[in-house]
Amino acid sequence: MTIRTKLTLQFAGIFSFILILFSLFIYVFVALYQENDFRQNLKNRANIVAHVYLDANRVSQETYRRILRQYNQTLPHEIVYVFDQHGRLVFQEGEDTLPVNTELLAELRQGKEVVQLVNGRHLVGIQYRDNKNQELYLVIASSIDVNSRQQLLELRLILLMGCLVANVIVLAAGWLFSKQALRPITKVVREVENISASDLHLRLTDANGKDELSHLALTFNKMLDRLEQAFEMQKTFLSNASHELRTPLTAMIGELEVALMKPRANEEYQRVLWATLKEAQLLTQLSNGLLQIAQASFEISKIMLNKVRFDEIIYTATEEIQKRHPNANIEINFENLPEDESKLFCYANEPLLLIAVINVLENACKFSPKQGLISAIINVTDRELQLKVKDRGVGIKEEDMKHVFVPFFRADNVRDISGHGIGLPLSEKIIKVHQGYIQINSALNVGTEVLISLPTIF
Repeated sequence: MTIRTKLTLQFAGIFSFILILFSLFIYVFVALYQENDFRQNLKNRANIVAHVYLDANRVSQETYRRILRQYNQTLPHEIVYVFDQHGRLVFQEGEDTLPVNTELLAELRQGKEVVQLVNGRHLVGIQYRDNKNQELYLVIASSIDVNSRQQLLELRLILLMGCLVANVIVLAAGWLFSKQALRPITKVVREVENISASDLHLRLTDANGKDELSHLALTFNKMLDRLEQAFEMQKTFLSNASHELRTPLTAMIGELEVALMKPRANEEYQRVLWATLKEAQLLTQLSNGLLQIAQASFEISKIMLNKVRFDEIIYTATEEIQKRHPNANIEINFENLPEDESKLFCYANEPLLLIAVINVLENACKFSPKQGLISAIINVTDRELQLKVKDRGVGIKEEDMKHVFVPFFRADNVRDISGHGIGLPLSEKIIKVHQGYIQINSALNVGTEVLISLPTIF
């Protein structure tokens, strides 16, 4: 079932429910009003008949007959009984008979006004005291409300037909209204259908309004921005990865082809094998880096976290860097050393976090001049553990800053320096897995500052 059909049926259903309730209210109100009005007329009839009968000697016979005829016309199938205080019938008006029991007369003697509905006939009983001799009379009037029955039947038919016609109109109006209301959605669907992997630059047009559909279109456009960025990153990744893989493979193939051109001395073969081994080791490092990136992309729930001391991770990473770069000049400082050493702990996967810190420190060493000072500053706040690594190296161009976390990206000014462009992207993924963040500030030929921040355990 389409949304348009659902909206139409829901709209018609709500309207029908309200209309039925309103019709029932009208019908019940009219029925009660007519019933009360008829009983009041019946009560008035009883008073008039009693008054005319008991005071007939005070009016002319013609007036007596005129009054009776007038009220006989308004109350069909009328019966009026007048009893004296002893229960004897002294006057009867009407051809039909009405059973009257002693309990009814007893209630009337007690001064109660009796109102009943017996076999479809309305019955009203009252007391009437003769003004002439103060004698008490019991008057019972009964009639069938034929007119009200007919009017209520006609009212039922009118309300039923009105509900049916109104529902048909509402269904048609709801169908047209839902079509008009869903027209922007239909437009959005058409625009979305035109967007493919090769047309990610296209955007939804109705994203500037303030209604819900505009908000949806804006959200979808933002998602397209992220998708387009992801596709561009994928293209860059594939391009850079293919370049990084092709370079050592080309070198290996070239060395082997040259070695196979003619017989050579053992020393020459050893040289070729050592060169091939070096290139193979580069490929191994590259594949390990890709594996580490994949591992760092896992959800935090799938990675084993332990309570580790942040400064010890940094000292361990520094020792590893000193082994790789014996001439590295790394200086570790505390911006503020907490009195409580427990504030230096965080929850982390120690091997992964160690890789992230080593990558940042190694980049600082590779892109700094020999013996250049590299500062590693540890800062502890109430909620964060921070490591700030500063170097005075080649720096990064402003236009390249947005690509520093793209795997295999290498700026033009560092292509002659060994590396694969995996270190920073890997570090960023690892830090994000630990619910932290990494920031980079750099100026060309001035230096680079990398900030790593992790949440504390408190």
